[in-house]
Amino acid sequence: MRVILLTLLLVILLWPRGSCQIRKAKCLLTLEENDVETQTYYKSGDYMISGIISAMQARFHPLSFDRSPSTKFSRKTSKFYWKFLPFLLATKDLNQNTNFLPNITLGYNIYENFYKVEMTTDPLLDLLSDGEANVPNYRCGRQRNTVAVVEDAETGISIQISTMLGTYKVPQISYSFASQILRDKTQFPFFYPMFPAEGVQYPGMVQLLLYFKWTLVGLLAPETDQGERFMRTMPSLMLRNGICAVIYEIFTLNVADVVLSSKQYRKWRGVNVFVYGSQSNSFANGMMIVEIILKTFQEPIIEKVWITTAYWDLNLVLMFGIVSIKYFGSCFSFLIPKRKQVNYDTVPTLYLFLLNFVEKSFACTSAKDGYSVKIWRRCRQREEVVALTKEEIDQILAMDSYFNYNTIWAVGRALNSAYISTSNRSKGNRGIKLHSFLQSSQFHNNSMDGVYLDEKGDLTVDLDILNWMVLPNSSVKRVKCGNLEKGASRDFKVLIDQKGIAQAEMLKPFPPSRCVESCHPGFMKVAQEGKPICCYDCRPCAEGTISTIEDAEKCTRCPAHQHPNINRDVCIPKTETFLSYQENLGIILASLALLLSLVTGLLLGIFIKFKGTPIVKANNRDLSYVLLIALLLSFLTSFLFIGQPRTATCLLQQTAFSNIFSVAISTVLAKTVMVVLAFLATKPGNKMQRWLGKSLSNSIIISCSGVQIVLCSFWLGTSPPFPDTDMHSQSAEIILQCNDGSVAMFYLALGYMGLLAVICFVVAFLARNLPGAFNEAKLITFSMLVFCSVWISFVPTYLSTKGKYMVAVQVFSILASSTGLLGCIFIPKCYIIFLRPDLNTKEHLMSK
Repeated sequence: MRVILLTLLLVILLWPRGSCQIRKAKCLLTLEENDVETQTYYKSGDYMISGIISAMQARFHPLSFDRSPSTKFSRKTSKFYWKFLPFLLATKDLNQNTNFLPNITLGYNIYENFYKVEMTTDPLLDLLSDGEANVPNYRCGRQRNTVAVVEDAETGISIQISTMLGTYKVPQISYSFASQILRDKTQFPFFYPMFPAEGVQYPGMVQLLLYFKWTLVGLLAPETDQGERFMRTMPSLMLRNGICAVIYEIFTLNVADVVLSSKQYRKWRGVNVFVYGSQSNSFANGMMIVEIILKTFQEPIIEKVWITTAYWDLNLVLMFGIVSIKYFGSCFSFLIPKRKQVNYDTVPTLYLFLLNFVEKSFACTSAKDGYSVKIWRRCRQREEVVALTKEEIDQILAMDSYFNYNTIWAVGRALNSAYISTSNRSKGNRGIKLHSFLQSSQFHNNSMDGVYLDEKGDLTVDLDILNWMVLPNSSVKRVKCGNLEKGASRDFKVLIDQKGIAQAEMLKPFPPSRCVESCHPGFMKVAQEGKPICCYDCRPCAEGTISTIEDAEKCTRCPAHQHPNINRDVCIPKTETFLSYQENLGIILASLALLLSLVTGLLLGIFIKFKGTPIVKANNRDLSYVLLIALLLSFLTSFLFIGQPRTATCLLQQTAFSNIFSVAISTVLAKTVMVVLAFLATKPGNKMQRWLGKSLSNSIIISCSGVQIVLCSFWLGTSPPFPDTDMHSQSAEIILQCNDGSVAMFYLALGYMGLLAVICFVVAFLARNLPGAFNEAKLITFSMLVFCSVWISFVPTYLSTKGKYMVAVQVFSILASSTGLLGCIFIPKCYIIFLRPDLNTKEHLMSK
């Protein structure tokens, strides 16, 4: 064993030592002159927080394969130094705080990637390389303890960063609305978002469009992964809410490369609202594209309204003239509420101060990387920097640095928790041991105002809805118009601030952006064939339905006890209706029934008074009394049909009417039979005389009416009538009526009464020419003709009417048919009694 150990030691001692000298490549890559000088800002420390940020926009020449590749750009904008000043301020505060990281210094390393994926690789290689050259896994010279990388890039760049950092298990902390893809822990286990996934603003944007009734809009998005997802998600979401996107434009970040189809130009004039899935580097580009297109039209052009996913402070973009404001009306954006607010009057002065502050705070040197042949400008923070006042620091952090500053503080807290943990004091792989602390809920709850974990542990955020306007004096006005909050159902909802909207509209009225005018309440939308869904016709609501809102998708039916008003935009209570004594129709029928009842009573009195006269005694006066009483009762049954239906009246209505009329018709039939038998009995040797008398007539009345009584008894026993309400026959009325219970029994009783009437009519018709002084056969024939005519016409009329008019038809039929019997049979006799008493004698009777 000793021999083996000695041999290994000898091999190690004799092994040639590695050199820290940078190796020269055999075939160096030469670039064009004036290449981009990649600039980094850093401060050394025991632990390093790195940042990959975009603080400068640049237009790069496209790569080609017919010449040496170049990263040269033709134009760059002013730097936004507040993008990386939070690193300086936050690390300074953490190092000076005695409660954090005792005897440990915290440093930073900031890389610029110009919003470009291709410009992100070099910072990552430099970040992962401990040597002077950008060679990962090669340590020589520099030693870096990078604990986390902070970035706010778009999804494509974030994926690139995560792919490279994941190999080394370096935590990647993003303070932007990253894609849901990056939240897949199986693919990106070391990605830690500070905000919810992108798209949290999408429902709010749709609700904002619906609030202002902007249904004809244009969709713009940059040619990035995030922009393409925006264009896949928003059209379907808008279409479900009746909003049409008639312009779809995905543009490159290089405005010079934008090519638009001339066929689309005609649509742009009528579109006044653009929904913009923008990022911080593409906001200006999108408005430049719109300006290029709108310049092709003749003036005047209405200023456009923008609704964007931006969560940063647009005042900075608008104030420094990065965006052309010629066609800029106003812009709605969603901003995370911040404790500190910017005093925009001091921003230009503060910007110049920051330029001077950065130059004095950093010492910059240039160096070339032998392998990548890239020029690096490394700016190291001086030990002593210019002191900032509290007001200046607050203004810097209130601009676009607030989220970055809080994120660095959250990483510092997590690092402190990891450091004081006994299990994490071992040397080496310190970044790896930070993961468990970045996954805790405490990391998120203490990091960002307005961002929190919901009951399911998902990140969520409440957003302010802001409206940005550039006023004629070039000043920028910001008005809060509402909030976007997550409700109990986990859906985001917009809470509109009416005062804020009114204030914004007073400064700059919002233009309309619709295909057609709104459908007023009382109408519903009907799609026009072959046109977008937001182009539609307005159709009145159908009978019994209403619409209470503009642009209703469909009309809703009123409850059974309500009905639409004239405009069909609200339901009002139905009125209860029945054949009442207070209305004209009820008064007329009741008065007519009372009058006929008195007339019938009077005739009964007359017949009783003149009961000894031949005309009264002829054809059985007792039958005349029974018939008059039956007619009197039939007139009185009319009062059972008038008035509000009750249980007692409903039970008596049809049964009393059927039985009384059966008695009356049976009596008329008995009188007719008695006339025939009386004529036959006068013939010599005829045996019919023995049938004459009260027994036969009583038998006819009892047997014929008895059948009706049995039918009505069965009716009442099985399915009796009852009070009921009919809410559907009349649109504006609730009909109070008596339900017949069994319609079959009602028509069976009515049919049996009709059968008796037909039999009586046939018998009387056959006996109409029989001789006799007081032959009633003719009168009975005519009376039954009237009776049958009334009830034959009753059936179709009864079936074609509803409500109180149906009841009135039945009452009228009762009165008319009863009057027909009374008038045809008894009025001629009263004529003889009072006006022709000479005919009412025994001598006249014998002579006939």
